[in-house]
Amino acid sequence: MSSLPSSVTPLLLSIDHVGIAVPDLDAAIAFHRDVLGLTVVHEEVNEEQGVREAMVAVGGDPTGAQIQLIAPTGPDSTIAKFIDRSGPGLQQLAYRVADVEQVGAALRAAGLRLLYDEPRRGTAGSRINFVHPKDTGGVLIELVQPGGE
Repeated sequence: MSSLPSSVTPLLLSIDHVGIAVPDLDAAIAFHRDVLGLTVVHEEVNEEQGVREAMVAVGGDPTGAQIQLIAPTGPDSTIAKFIDRSGPGLQQLAYRVADVEQVGAALRAAGLRLLYDEPRRGTAGSRINFVHPKDTGGVLIELVQPGGE
């Protein structure tokens, strides 16, 4: 694996969110809202990914880094398989990028594997791709180009 070109670093704009796999989204929302005082800023079902998800913000800031609570919609979803294998918990670290295709191409050029050939639709109309955890020290990294809600 070659080192990343210096042009990649500015394209990782910030941490977008940390994904937590949960078996029961309603219970997870209640805990994060009622016990931790976080604000639910977005909820949706992503049929393509097989998940029901909620984005929660610390301090109610919908523009800052968030926590993504991700529950499977069925036993065959990737998140259901993750929970079966690893249990509920941290599932991915997501970085916000300006151009998911450009960052993906730079990472591929550096020898990293991305999970999808082309970006897919993510939360709130974002465009996403993932870097294989075998290439990142065991951490599933998501690249998120925000959508225009």
